[in-house]
Amino acid sequence: MRQFKIYNKQEKEITKIICNQCGKEIEVVNGIAKEEVLTVEKQWGYFSDKDTEFHQFDMCEQCYDKLISSFRIPVEIRPE
Repeated sequence: MRQFKIYNKQEKEITKIICNQCGKEIEVVNGIAKEEVLTVEKQWGYFSDKDTEFHQFDMCEQCYDKLISSFRIPVEIRPE
């Protein structure tokens, strides 16, 4: 979950990021998160019970690790 400081219609700055899973607050300095966060954004389409809904959440690295450890098919990991 992201919280913003709104300057005007075009300008806003992230002031706080909270992991939607565990509630951990991620430190933000000058609009930049001080640790890695997974952000998921999904616009649901016609073949979904959530048609036209937009979902967004943030997850800390520890919660991401717990989530992917439950996958039946492992996440593909490759070096950059």
